Amino acid sequence: MTGQFNNPALHSYLLRLADTSLTMGQRLAEWCGHGPYLEEDVALTNVSLDLIGHANIFYQLAAELHEHPITADDLAFLRDAHEYRNPIITELPKGDFAYTTLKQYFIDVFNVHLYQALSTSSYEPLALAAKKALMEVKYHRKRSEAWVERLSLSTEEAKTRSQKALFDLWFYTPELFETDAAMDELFVQGVIADYTEIKTIWHQQVEAHLQHCQLTLPESGWVATGGLQGEHSEHLGYMLAEMQFLQRAYPGCEW
Repeated sequence: MTGQFNNPALHSYLLRLADTSLTMGQRLAEWCGHGPYLEEDVALTNVSLDLIGHANIFYQLAAELHEHPITADDLAFLRDAHEYRNPIITELPKGDFAYTTLKQYFIDVFNVHLYQALSTSSYEPLALAAKKALMEVKYHRKRSEAWVERLSLSTEEAKTRSQKALFDLWFYTPELFETDAAMDELFVQGVIADYTEIKTIWHQQVEAHLQHCQLTLPESGWVATGGLQGEHSEHLGYMLAEMQFLQRAYPGCEW
């Protein structure tokens, strides 16, 4: 693959999309064999595979814009933690089922609106990728939305765990909508979505659903930030050490 590096901002943005999907997919993969029951175990694994598939597509697009010949596997497995651009929420440990479910719901609602907007991108390869991903994340959202309701409106323990998960996760969500100067320029060019608009819609829909589920939003707290600049929690390093071991131990290894 020859380098076609003509837009560093777009290359970086594609990495953000890919890194977000990969880290979220990796965390969901940790549920394989540990789901609350067999059908849900399979469902979690399928969502994980969807997200890793999305990551692969975005990494391939990013590789095509790289200044040197490089592959999607190189971008996924041979970069260090400070080079990743995912929001911190996706790298957090999986926690219990209520925690995973609520985190997935937050990401799913975001992804639906993000990919809807990106499906009209002026960069055609991104638009095509977003249209494909959109078909799958619509199902992801339907599933996680139903589970948030099911847990929060069922037993006292399930509601308590859901409420705790909300308090733990809420202040990581603002980072989903962060932009920088390069992304703002891409928006002006019609390449990426309007993150301000997505944030407004996301809050309207998520807060309405949480109210329906009788969950209480935290009133105030610190806000996570830094992922877009490569500043992450310690959890990402541990994740990458496990996820990247084979490729780093046996460079160029293929099945």
